[in-house]
Amino acid sequence: MSGFVSFVGSGPGDPELLTLKAVDRLQRADAVLFDDLSSGPILAHARPGADLVGVGKRAGRASPRQHHVSRLLVDHARAGMRVVRLKSGDSGLFGRLEEELVALREAGVGYEIVPGVPSAVAAAAAAGIPLTRRLTARRVQFVTGHGATGALPEDIDLDALADPSASTMVFMGKRTFPQLAEMLIARGLPPETPALLAEAVSLPEQSLHRATVGALADRLRDAISTAPALILYGPLAEMGVGIDPGAEAAP
Repeated sequence: MSGFVSFVGSGPGDPELLTLKAVDRLQRADAVLFDDLSSGPILAHARPGADLVGVGKRAGRASPRQHHVSRLLVDHARAGMRVVRLKSGDSGLFGRLEEELVALREAGVGYEIVPGVPSAVAAAAAAGIPLTRRLTARRVQFVTGHGATGALPEDIDLDALADPSASTMVFMGKRTFPQLAEMLIARGLPPETPALLAEAVSLPEQSLHRATVGALADRLRDAISTAPALILYGPLAEMGVGIDPGAEAAP
């Protein structure tokens, strides 16, 4: 008998940000295939005796190939298991969800998608700011700064990203942000546009640093930490409560 796969968004890392549905699926799973950012305390919700399989991908580290992860999902489900594919943030945002869905569909395996708190939303909440503002910030855009080769994607819409009135969130962009900032400034984005670097969002080691697009690009040319991070720039990035505007993020 074929099993079933639940794609579960685990949120940014704080187990208190898991949804009730996510916890339910973890407690009933026979196997949990988890990403690096979904490990730690979150896995404490897994059923005792469940198979826990790390399949995370991190830049600069040896990682399982995507076809191997998809194969594991199919094999576990075909063995009749209830499987949780645990992804950080929300599964549908830059998480290679589509490739795994295609593999399950081709294998005839049933699945569901359990949404999670997106890390971008959690970063704004941690900084004490909204992502939209009536009249002056009516558009939010998410973009990845990390393509399949690890470099900045070549087909990004620079004109849209250079809009100073939009709230723009860059995922996985610390290494490529200096290059991206240079291209955006050339397209008309003011270098003094407010920016926020949010690292290890919702975790005990969380670090928030407010700057400008130009200053943050200069900072990231010289020092890049290994902590997962998001970069927000736009008219609302300079807001926030409980953040020292001069506070430094971890190097």
